[in-house]
Amino acid sequence: MTARAAVILAAGQGTRMKSPTPKVLHRVGGRTMLDRAIDAAQALGCERIVVVAGVHSPSVAEHAAKRLGEGSVAIQDPPLGTGHAVLAARQALAGFEGDIVVTFADCPLMDAEAIAPLFALRKAGG
Repeated sequence: MTARAAVILAAGQGTRMKSPTPKVLHRVGGRTMLDRAIDAAQALGCERIVVVAGVHSPSVAEHAAKRLGEGSVAIQDPPLGTGHAVLAARQALAGFEGDIVVTFADCPLMDAEAIAPLFALRKAGG
């Protein structure tokens, strides 16, 4: 099987939530949205998982580092959009060869079963 990695985008400011808690650390069904995204990546067999956090939310970076270890968090500073957030993960993925999926931490219903077909398409030459 081709090596797999995941980049989980969690750098949004979540201003519409009107909450002091970063959006991706809100709980859905007893688990944070970020934990659900990490769980999905792990269930897919991703050997590298990089969470991209914003400089404005150190608690997101701390939470991800606690789950995944040092080197698994990239900081997007300044926030310049989604494409820039993906580029922020470049250094953490240095030397990785394989397929990478980019997901969002604020999609709590996006599980491994929903993402797996993307890897299947890649394997088929897509």
